[in-house]
Amino acid sequence: MSRMSMFQQVPVEDASAAAGRPVVGSYPDYPRAQRAVDFLSDNRFPVERTAIVGTDLRMVETVLGRLTRGRAAGAGAGAGAWFGLLVGLLLSLFAESGASVVLLILSGVVYGAVFGAIFGFVGQAMTGGRRDFASRSRIVAAHYDVVADEEVAEDARNQLTKLGWRES
Repeated sequence: MSRMSMFQQVPVEDASAAAGRPVVGSYPDYPRAQRAVDFLSDNRFPVERTAIVGTDLRMVETVLGRLTRGRAAGAGAGAGAWFGLLVGLLLSLFAESGASVVLLILSGVVYGAVFGAIFGFVGQAMTGGRRDFASRSRIVAAHYDVVADEEVAEDARNQLTKLGWRES
């Protein structure tokens, strides 16, 4: 894979054009579809003429646990401490030579943690109990099709057949 971003915004015209191309392989999960395109790339196939199209999309929200005001304060303190560390490091770069770098960094961490905890607690308290759980959301598809331009589709199918033979 190139050093380009793994996910990019695609114009609507490009997305519908990708869906209209011939399917050269169909896979039950994204890693297998990605492996197929990687196989094509390893075999010098022009992968810029392919796309992975997920169909039957659904949003899956995994509930991680109950979110209390204490947990929200703890999470806020952690995030605030990281931000405070960054601020402390930046301040230490511009501090006078007599200033204690360690003291600046520790002060940033402590103040960041305190303010983060306060904001986390207040933010959770203001929801009024409407969302008392933490979760992680993701979009998944029922299956993934690898599609290719009409001119190279047959070659892609043949190469992916070889991949199927190797994996079986």
